[in-house]
Amino acid sequence: MREMVGAVDDMCHKRRRKVVEEEVDFDEEEKIFGQCKRLTTVAVSSRDCSSSFGVESSCGTTRRSNYYSTYYEEADWTRLPDDTLLKVFTLLNNRDRASLASVCKGWRILAASPSLWTSLDIRAHALDSDMTSSLSSRCAKLQRLRFQGGSAANAIVGLQARGLQDLSGDHCWDLSDASLCMMVARHEALESLQLQIGADCERITNDAIKVVATCCPKLKRLRISGIRDVDSPTIGALAKLCPDLMDLAFFDCTSVDDMALAAATSLRFLSVAGSRFISWSSAADVWIKLPHLTGLDVSRTDITAGAAARLMVAPKLKVFCALNCANLEHGNEAAAPLLNSSVLLTQCTDIQKGLASLISIDARSPTCRKLTDSSICKGCNLELTEWTEWMLSHALLKMAESNSGLKSFWLKQGTALMLRLVQSQQEDVQERAATALATFILIDNEIESVDSAKAEAVMHAGGIAHLLRLAKSFREGVQSEAAKAIANLSVNAEVAKTVATEGGISILASLARSPNRWVAEEAAGGLWNLSVGEDHKGAIAGAGAIEALVDLAFKWPSRNEGVLERAAGALANLAADDKCSMEVATAGGVHALVTLARFCNHEGVQEQAARALANLAAHGDSNGNNAAVGKEPGALEALVHLTCSNHEGVRQEAAGALWNLSFDDRNREAIAAVGGVEALVALAQNCSTGSQGLQERAAGALWGLSVSEVNSIAIGRGGGVAPLIALSRSEFEDVHETAAGALWNLAFNPGNALRIVEEEGVPALVHLCSSSTSKMARFMAALALAYMFDSRTDEVASGPVFNESPGLGVEGLEAARHLAIRNIDAFVLEFSNHQALLVPATSLAPAVLTQVAESAHIQEAGHLRCSGAEVGRFVAMLRNKAAVLRSCAAFALMQFTMPGGRHAMHHVSLLQKAGAGRVLRTVAAAATAPLQAKVFARVVLRNLELHPAGTSS
Repeated sequence: MREMVGAVDDMCHKRRRKVVEEEVDFDEEEKIFGQCKRLTTVAVSSRDCSSSFGVESSCGTTRRSNYYSTYYEEADWTRLPDDTLLKVFTLLNNRDRASLASVCKGWRILAASPSLWTSLDIRAHALDSDMTSSLSSRCAKLQRLRFQGGSAANAIVGLQARGLQDLSGDHCWDLSDASLCMMVARHEALESLQLQIGADCERITNDAIKVVATCCPKLKRLRISGIRDVDSPTIGALAKLCPDLMDLAFFDCTSVDDMALAAATSLRFLSVAGSRFISWSSAADVWIKLPHLTGLDVSRTDITAGAAARLMVAPKLKVFCALNCANLEHGNEAAAPLLNSSVLLTQCTDIQKGLASLISIDARSPTCRKLTDSSICKGCNLELTEWTEWMLSHALLKMAESNSGLKSFWLKQGTALMLRLVQSQQEDVQERAATALATFILIDNEIESVDSAKAEAVMHAGGIAHLLRLAKSFREGVQSEAAKAIANLSVNAEVAKTVATEGGISILASLARSPNRWVAEEAAGGLWNLSVGEDHKGAIAGAGAIEALVDLAFKWPSRNEGVLERAAGALANLAADDKCSMEVATAGGVHALVTLARFCNHEGVQEQAARALANLAAHGDSNGNNAAVGKEPGALEALVHLTCSNHEGVRQEAAGALWNLSFDDRNREAIAAVGGVEALVALAQNCSTGSQGLQERAAGALWGLSVSEVNSIAIGRGGGVAPLIALSRSEFEDVHETAAGALWNLAFNPGNALRIVEEEGVPALVHLCSSSTSKMARFMAALALAYMFDSRTDEVASGPVFNESPGLGVEGLEAARHLAIRNIDAFVLEFSNHQALLVPATSLAPAVLTQVAESAHIQEAGHLRCSGAEVGRFVAMLRNKAAVLRSCAAFALMQFTMPGGRHAMHHVSLLQKAGAGRVLRTVAAAATAPLQAKVFARVVLRNLELHPAGTSS
């Protein structure tokens, strides 16, 4: 059984999607719910609704309304005034409204009311013509819209939302001039336009920005990231045609005409964060003259200390944000005192103190409202507060994504600042801060590791509680990013304990049932990480997460690789536990995982599905999952096919699954029947330079199949001997064991034994027998050598097959025999102190025999299981004329029958049925028998006496 930690997303390229809902006044919300409290606990009585119904939230929890309260009479929901119902509907997100719309005709009409559709987020959906047509009748009063990708921009026009005021697009890398122009031309009422385009994008030009200025004269806010150049005519057009423009941001642009900004006299807020090729001396001279400039963001630029000092004395400037500016991080300039009541925010200044100073500035106003802990400031200048939060969250996320070694900043104040922003009243600030928390802890996305100090800093600052609170939000975008942060933080074991203690497992289990793909994906990732180890598996199963994870495999089509990989990874970890393994199977996990392995082409999904099947099949002695996987239609064929994958991880896990499945007799033959022998031989031939896991599993799968003599012969004839010999020379101890085990099984067949000799396998086995650090590898190598040179091989060696074999003659065979016998003897002697054996040779005292047995015992050998034929061969070897082989046979039978061994009773039963007691007594009493053979035979006789006669496993 093996476990694996979930992959942490590369946050620089991860698409972040959510559903945005209309902002609700929380005092009004409390009032509405207070009026409706009695009604939410009673049943429905309606001509349109003949049965009770449940409201399913986006977290997947259900509140059933057929509950009859002890205190209240049954109420008729249909008698509620429409305006009251509409107000209740405003407290739900669009998905829940759609669920309520299916209750009855009246509610369907109310749910479609345009007054409910003032805000819409379609980032989690593909906005095609059908969806556009469906939404258009509801969007007459749509004011705010969030979308993702340039392809959605073309369909937005079809919504016919002529009154749209706020338009925001994420990851619009494929947005073109034509699409942008068409979009703004149909929405002349726009007051806010925010577009995240990409780095050095050439698809959006100055011409399109001029069209924006022409078509949107009411524009107040324009934030665009990633365009190449912003020239003087473009800025002039914005200044002239958009007289109310107060918030302008050009993020990560190659160049911005800083001199042209002198014309934008209406600006209150300006950001050029991440932009390059700005002449700071001239920019400072121009921007300081902007009459209303209140907030300036120059984060991630090469602004000079002199220019910063010059800008700080702007007459109305209150916030100067300059995070991650190299020229301001050294010297006294960065720590300069506040000038002209402005707040300087850099890595080297106390940002929290600066924000407190900002609050005190606003608090001087007689109209200042009551401050709350959930925002930086709720003073009279709310726009400044919101702008500062927005810019800080943007800067912190960019800094986190760059992963540029800012550990001191993060531990000193960055973590606390992100947690403060997580509590903002702005949804997009919450979302961005949560994403930053998920990102800044990553050390290396490729190896999927996190910085323990950063993760625990979040935990100690109370961040887990804040994130879990966000995860329970009705806004799906916030849910997604909060779940992502929890998932990444849970890679750290201490944080994982805190997440579990504070109820995070049940929250993630609920989110895994979300109809929003991105929410379900991040929740499944959190469960994947929490399921590592044994601490939380029971709690995850108890929260109903196993059923939710299995359902994800059927709920989302194969193109949704992220959610499928995380669900399969979590199931793989859970299947490593015996009890959880049964629950996975009971919930339909075998069928779900086989379906993924068969039909999903994504390598990450294939790898985790194969690993989950391997872990399900690893409990053969304690449950029926091994057989169940083998019986599932297409399972074995799929796993055999995956051993040919181009991805090493897929090949490794598929081979591991076949190895575990081969412990079942029917599976072993079925695997061979679907081409498993050929596929695994080919895998072994090509994995000598692969990872330890791949080598171990390739040899292990052949070891498992070779238990069957028919398969053993097929492996030998199919070219499997040479790659196994090569793997026995691996640098990895675990590979020594599986390769030696496979060669031991193959050597049982005399024809294979000769092939091993021909392929120079004797020196390789001798090297294992004498030099491996693994006792098990040495033991099985010795047994393979013993099989190869007992009398059965001699019969084949005298036949026509051997005589026709090139490169091996009688002399070569004899030389190999002498080498093998000599090293078998040395191996047995190593476990047999001559002086210690003299006492039990003359005494049958149980204590003496126990002492010898314990000193020679190889504990891991108790996991080996021999067939009746194999046990019979060792019994026959006790009569072999070679004294060394008699000693080796007695030593092997002692290991197989040691009390406490997993299959000791099975081996004792086989020996009793074979009448081995008589042979063992003969060896123990023979005057001419080797000392080792006599003593070990006496130990075996003692082991037989410790088990009742006729016992079988």
